[in-house]
Amino acid sequence: MSKLSETQSEKPSENLTSREVARPAPLSSELELEFSLEQRRALLGIAHQAILSVLERRPFPEAPPLPSGLAEPRGVFTTLYLRGDLHRELGGELHRESHRESHLEPHRQLRGCVGYALPTAPLYRAVAETARAAAFDDSRFLPVTLEEALQLEVFLSVLSRLVSILPEAVEVGRHGLLISDGVRRGLLLPQVPVEYGWDRETFLEQTCRKAGLPLDAWRRTATIEAFTAEVFSDADVEVRG
Repeated sequence: MSKLSETQSEKPSENLTSREVARPAPLSSELELEFSLEQRRALLGIAHQAILSVLERRPFPEAPPLPSGLAEPRGVFTTLYLRGDLHRELGGELHRESHRESHLEPHRQLRGCVGYALPTAPLYRAVAETARAAAFDDSRFLPVTLEEALQLEVFLSVLSRLVSILPEAVEVGRHGLLISDGVRRGLLLPQVPVEYGWDRETFLEQTCRKAGLPLDAWRRTATIEAFTAEVFSDADVEVRG
């Protein structure tokens, strides 16, 4: 899940922008689930149908029927995995270059991850855009085929608002980080340090690396912002394309 990106434009891109972010109240001490089962199913269904509509050359509705609460602008990351036997059959043909995700379960193969860090579009539309970008525009992979699209497992990470945070307040497994200094910005989702077994300091250093900054920039002039993410997947709600 290493390709993390955000843009102010209609299309997710690989580089973070320098857009200013409003600071809301501090993050609450406990994570509360925001999205109902119905809302989760709707968002995952949108991700699948956005990908299939490209491959099947059919229009995708600008405003599909939705449960309430999904039109607020939110940051979101869409991650695609290839299930089961299909990724073993295709093997190395999936990649433009060798790329090993050793922390993934052996029955899954990463096929793309793209997102908006900032709330630039209504959530349902941001899901559709990032799903298409993850499927077809992640430069580490060849575009997803129709055969693969029918075997994709979608993970959505819906982000809270960004808040300023002190390094010692960062909690591994709870917070994602956005570290910036000038025009350089790097973001890592909350689940990344858990998957790699990083401690707090390593998490801060690796987010600096993501931004193209020195590893110790978080100790000096860089700005540190945090967010939480509600993560759910097809397996949680039994959604299929």
